[in-house]
Amino acid sequence: MVANDNLGVLNALDVAKTQWYHFTAIIVAGMGFFTDAYDLFCVSLLTKLLGRIYYHVDGAAKPGTLPPNVSAAVNGVAFCGTLAGQLFFGWLGDKLGRKHVYGLTLLCMVICSIGSGLSFGHSAKSVMATLCFFRFWLGFGIGGDYPLSATIMSEYANKKTRGAFIAAVFAMQGFGILGGGIVALIVSSAFDHKYKAPAYQVDPVGSTVPQADYVWRIIVMVGAIPAALTYYWRMKMPETARYTALVARNAKQAAADMSKVMQVDLESEQEMVEKLSQNPRSNYGLFSREFARRHGLHLVGTTTTWFLLDIAFYSQNLFQKDVFSAIGWIPPAQTMNAIHEVYKIARAQTLIALCSTVPGYWFTVATIDHLGRFFIQMMGFAMMSIFMFAIAIPYHHWTLPPNRIGFVVMYSFTFFFANFGPNATTFIVPAEIFPARLRATCHGISAAAGKAGAIVGAFGFLYAAQNKDRTKTDAGYPPGIGVKNALLMLGAINLAGMVFTLLVPEPKGKSLEELGGENMDENEMGEDREMQPPSLGPFGG
Repeated sequence: MVANDNLGVLNALDVAKTQWYHFTAIIVAGMGFFTDAYDLFCVSLLTKLLGRIYYHVDGAAKPGTLPPNVSAAVNGVAFCGTLAGQLFFGWLGDKLGRKHVYGLTLLCMVICSIGSGLSFGHSAKSVMATLCFFRFWLGFGIGGDYPLSATIMSEYANKKTRGAFIAAVFAMQGFGILGGGIVALIVSSAFDHKYKAPAYQVDPVGSTVPQADYVWRIIVMVGAIPAALTYYWRMKMPETARYTALVARNAKQAAADMSKVMQVDLESEQEMVEKLSQNPRSNYGLFSREFARRHGLHLVGTTTTWFLLDIAFYSQNLFQKDVFSAIGWIPPAQTMNAIHEVYKIARAQTLIALCSTVPGYWFTVATIDHLGRFFIQMMGFAMMSIFMFAIAIPYHHWTLPPNRIGFVVMYSFTFFFANFGPNATTFIVPAEIFPARLRATCHGISAAAGKAGAIVGAFGFLYAAQNKDRTKTDAGYPPGIGVKNALLMLGAINLAGMVFTLLVPEPKGKSLEELGGENMDENEMGEDREMQPPSLGPFGG
């Protein structure tokens, strides 16, 4: 039972028509996600080049590669930083306000993108150590962007199109992945054209020209540009009215900020804010019994679904190299020089992003406020399971040359339904269903659970998917359970994601205060306590 006496400024935001400030917020918040994806994914384009430059072995039949522990560190340290940043900045965003913390995350990303490219030292060990140091702190800044961007966008949006607006911010990740591929294509083709080098099998040493060291550094540092360009606009954004009114308890400032943004006159309702603030049941903390009763199952739902999704999503790079080699996009490494190999890998990633990653995100943007979060998440998990089982069960069939195009199509569909599915909804829902004073914290906790899943997916399954035959494993890896069994496990993980989705409520068409229980008076709260059991389904609140 929900009271209608919500604050006027919040009602005005809920019913506002789509205006220019909505698009400004999407671009400003979205450029953070563009940078996040660029920085996180561009390294996967460059690991082979780093191996050739710093781990060349004289007389070896194949080019140098990063040892497993170094590869895991370069790729994984940013995930660890992201996890820490999600927890820290989520908590800080609820303590100090969204706007005050928002600039810090961007500065961290700009400084550490440049620092990563300037990784210094003459030995392989010193370059990799400084690269890992800067990538940890780069990840820390990226981590802060998750809870803050999602929370700011949800608090600025109206009820009708809130899902599409938050999804549009997240969809900028697709353009970030695409941008990384395009920058790598431009830089590598320019260097390849300028510094002609023979293939590795012709001249192992000459195939990696000294200038190749500039290639990866330039690609990494370009990630600082979009973040730096949006810093000024982030600082100009006013604090969200929901934080100012419901957390900072300043109705006058909230009304003044939103009057300017929405270009309408809004009244200050300080008395109602004071009344809300004096209600002891609206001041419970994260570790209180009241939070556990109201939102405990919701938090379990958002953390587990994001954790399970990211295991599956980040494990998909297990068979990315099989996909690329299957359709001849990437020839054997020894037939190319170092810079040309970067070009080939970037071209493959760009095509995958164009064909499946980017469209999947925008299908979510277009349909989420019609289909609802629950349906899209359930459908996405189900379709990912179906396609993973369809690849895994007849796995030998897909490895045969005549069937490889079918394999690539299956692979693309699993990516498509991850993005038109739980990869988007697990980001959106935690920004909607928790009360304002705990919203960024709970989103940060949910996102951090996702990054823990990403670490399991990217590294646990990298080892697990190795061939059972020791002679056929990748260099430096012990035998595993094989790709087929790893894919069967991932299909089962997606089915588990469907089960835990039942714990998450459907926020479509409801105000944030209704979902968070912040516009109930004390008597109604008492009634609600007696009448409403914890939600176990998509339409519970």
